[in-house]
Amino acid sequence: MRPLRYLYVLSLVAWLGGMAVAGLVVAPATFGVLEAWDPSTGRVLAGRVFGAVLERIHLIGYVAAVVMFVVLTILRMLGPRPLHYGVRVGLLTIMLALMLYSGRVLAPRINQLQAQVKGPMSELPIDDARRNEFDNLHRLSTTLVMATMVGGLVLLAWETRE
Repeated sequence: MRPLRYLYVLSLVAWLGGMAVAGLVVAPATFGVLEAWDPSTGRVLAGRVFGAVLERIHLIGYVAAVVMFVVLTILRMLGPRPLHYGVRVGLLTIMLALMLYSGRVLAPRINQLQAQVKGPMSELPIDDARRNEFDNLHRLSTTLVMATMVGGLVLLAWETRE
């Protein structure tokens, strides 16, 4: 049972840690360095680089969620049933749904908008529909990732109690 719990926690930490490192380290460093290097195109390039990082973070999340589902189910079948099994699976389902929506619905639309614009979105007029949609999608994507992180912290707290 310990190896299964270890695999569960390892998957959760990879998912949660990946999101934290991407948002707290990679994004600020990438945007800071590339914008300083070339103010006219650095922001666009940084967006592309960070978009590629996010694709990988989403993939880590998908794999981690599947591993966590499988491990929880095996632990349940072998007994004793993990504490709050239904709540954990429900929260994990929500987290996966948020990541899938962010990665499979929002990210492609954000990429389409960026492909339509030569240069940073912030250089478009404030009332440009593409800029407004981009800003809204970016805000929603950030919110979904933050909500997923909160869910991951809740799952991590459960693990520390057992």
